[in-house]
Amino acid sequence: MAKTDALQGSLDLLVLKILSRRPRLHGYAIMAAIASTSGEVLRAEEGSLYPALYRMEEAGWIRAEWIKKDTGRRARIYELTAAGKKQRDRESETPLLSGVHLFSLSGTVRH
Repeated sequence: MAKTDALQGSLDLLVLKILSRRPRLHGYAIMAAIASTSGEVLRAEEGSLYPALYRMEEAGWIRAEWIKKDTGRRARIYELTAAGKKQRDRESETPLLSGVHLFSLSGTVRH
């Protein structure tokens, strides 16, 4: 696996794990969850996260829906699909993505 593929796979796995714990999050909330889950060690920038979300949606791992928030603003929220759960489990077994294993499904960082 090339370095770029491994980095994309790591971000994908983080997003899949976050959405399995907290469904129906919008992009900014996913970025915040990555930062808070990692103790502010990891950050996903918009330029990386949104293309990853699009790629995962195209792959059928997540589904997206536009909603109208209480403020009247529209937000695109994401949730895991059955295919996404399978992908999460498959990627969790990949040795090159072992750094992502620091994040348990409960949301805590293991040392």
